Amino acid sequence: MVVDLYDAAVAQFDEAAERLGLAHSLRALLREPKRELIVHFPVRMDDGDVRIFTGYRVQHNIARGPAKGGIRFSPCVTLDEMRALAMWMTWKCAVVGIPFGGAKGGVICEPHTMSRAELERMTRRYAIEIAHLMGPDSDIPAPDMNTNPQIMGWMMDAYSMHLGYPVPATVTGKPLALGGSAGRLEATARGIQVVTREAMRCLGIEPQDCSVVVQGFGNVGSITARLLNRLGCTIVGISDIEGGVYNPHGIDVPMALHYVEEHGCLIGMPGTETVTNSELLELPCDVLVPAALENQITGRNAARIKARLLVEAANGPTTPEADAILNQRGVMVVPDILANAGGVTVSYFEWVQGLQRFFWSEQEVNNRLDSIMRSAYQAVYERSCTQQTNLRLGAYLLAVARVAEATELRGLYL
Repeated sequence: MVVDLYDAAVAQFDEAAERLGLAHSLRALLREPKRELIVHFPVRMDDGDVRIFTGYRVQHNIARGPAKGGIRFSPCVTLDEMRALAMWMTWKCAVVGIPFGGAKGGVICEPHTMSRAELERMTRRYAIEIAHLMGPDSDIPAPDMNTNPQIMGWMMDAYSMHLGYPVPATVTGKPLALGGSAGRLEATARGIQVVTREAMRCLGIEPQDCSVVVQGFGNVGSITARLLNRLGCTIVGISDIEGGVYNPHGIDVPMALHYVEEHGCLIGMPGTETVTNSELLELPCDVLVPAALENQITGRNAARIKARLLVEAANGPTTPEADAILNQRGVMVVPDILANAGGVTVSYFEWVQGLQRFFWSEQEVNNRLDSIMRSAYQAVYERSCTQQTNLRLGAYLLAVARVAEATELRGLYL
């Protein structure tokens, strides 16, 4: 059964709100997005035809600061998906204590079939369509699925051209030459490494004795595999969109990266057994890192998950039904709003650097990221212990309480 992302996001919020005893009026306010923008805009294609694209930008909450969230280009983009991801971004920023609210945006398109010139024209037009929401003090986009530093550079330039001067802090995830931050490319994966390390300590798992399966071998998944391998873990399974490979004795991650560059996928890599993406999730391992799509671990397969620790690198990979099964089985789940918050944390660093026009070294960025992620994990762990609940609800209790407090202190503008 496919679970609607927005329904899942609201259900997670409702559980935390009930435990916190939030007033019904406050619950109603935090359940709904603050703004939803739908745009339909023309783009001239390379063959001279004009195609109409549909895009979205959703701001869930800005009580704690400007809206922050990625832009994705995909044929699967929907308004409900944007609502869910914007809500999760609100809690994600709150759980690591950075002064942003949550937002998300996207364009319905198939970017892999578009030329670079078409992508640039579409990106620039979309940026102008949402420009009245954008800005370093109001709404700061970032890369997400099928978007990258170059696309952020085009968005920044389109916004800046209309003002007549460069505004680097209006987007994050930009190229270094345009005011991007050192360490941004690896930030999400580095944050995952930190919380995985902390969770392993709680479970008494030593890295040298730890086997790891990573679903997804894009930017986040591949770097996560490399960093966990560097920590001392043995990577026994990895996968991409075509399928996965397995070796109980360990996979050479640099070799896998080289194999993908040459062959375009992991299947057929020497010294490995081919498995499907669904089979990969059920492989024997200590740590499972879903770093691909949402709704991967459901009521159908949760009982067959063999990992002791599940770290959600993707957004929404575990359905509420699966969550209950894993919790009952004693599987520790580090929720997405904590696990993959390294990306938005370093985006915050990039925003600060852009505003100040003063840039930090990669080592300084990594040290600050490590400190924030360790502190956030500890705060979530302590909240879950105090409330005698799992890490997901502990993270939501912490994040929702922070947003609710800011909302109440600001009051109603009448």
